[in-house]
Amino acid sequence: MPGCTTSPLEVDPATRPSLLTAARTAVPDLLILTKPEVNFLIVIATCAGFYLGCPGDLQPFPIGRLLNALWGTLLVASGTGALNQYLEYGFDAQMRRTWRRPVAAGRVSPSTACRFGISVSVIGAAYLLITVNALASALAALTLASYLLVYTPLKRKTSLCTLVGAFPGAMPPLIGWAAASGSVSSGSAWILYAVLFLWQFPHFMAIAWMYREDYARAGYRIFPAKGVRRFLTSLTLGPSVALLMAGFAAVAANRGDIVQYCATVMLGAGLLYYAFRLVLLRSRIAARHLLKASIVYLPLECLILILRKS
Repeated sequence: MPGCTTSPLEVDPATRPSLLTAARTAVPDLLILTKPEVNFLIVIATCAGFYLGCPGDLQPFPIGRLLNALWGTLLVASGTGALNQYLEYGFDAQMRRTWRRPVAAGRVSPSTACRFGISVSVIGAAYLLITVNALASALAALTLASYLLVYTPLKRKTSLCTLVGAFPGAMPPLIGWAAASGSVSSGSAWILYAVLFLWQFPHFMAIAWMYREDYARAGYRIFPAKGVRRFLTSLTLGPSVALLMAGFAAVAANRGDIVQYCATVMLGAGLLYYAFRLVLLRSRIAARHLLKASIVYLPLECLILILRKS
């Protein structure tokens, strides 16, 4: 057309740098929405559940199904993380720990985060249904729904939210087990579930103590109004002791030997030591040490169980 210097289908070269810059910014922000630091532990727990749930006489090992299970679970977990940040962006903006998150900081619009989270979650659940089995897909969808619709709103209503949130939080090993065997009726699967269920309490109590002022400022009722010390002790020391026992049970269910028992004792005792320090000192440093110990514990315990079976 006369007077037009570019086709309507072409991008003005002058705008290309800004488009490229926007793309480079959007991709990292979308990745942050998925909470990759959480997904790392989810993938490890799912992998352990799959490997331990895989029938011993199944040859060759179904590596393709394992990868499909991990990818589908990762997608659902990523969508859950994005939707969680969408639901809580107003509260995230009030906390020093989370105000830099993409939606809270205004780098990603709430509608974009919502659409992204829904899309990734649906794709992940459908992928599990098609490439793995219906049970794994259903468990992943149940995890998403209970985390977003039950646990997330409870955080602003009652300090019991930590207990409630531990139920969907412990689901990854069951998803992996279901993907491998098509069932979660085995007692060993639920022992593995118990390990992850109990592990969450010292892990989250460490985070909660480090950022308790942040949570209170945003209106989250992580700790009760009275009896904070008793609450911290109950949800840190008790589950840490029980976790040591659950670790023993997991080793026994996996027909472990003395080396496996000793390694489990070392991991469990180490975590219990740092849990006791947090309860005794109630300091930010003690909480940080417990957090690090919990992050070390889970992958190593899963590795111990997997290597022994192999």
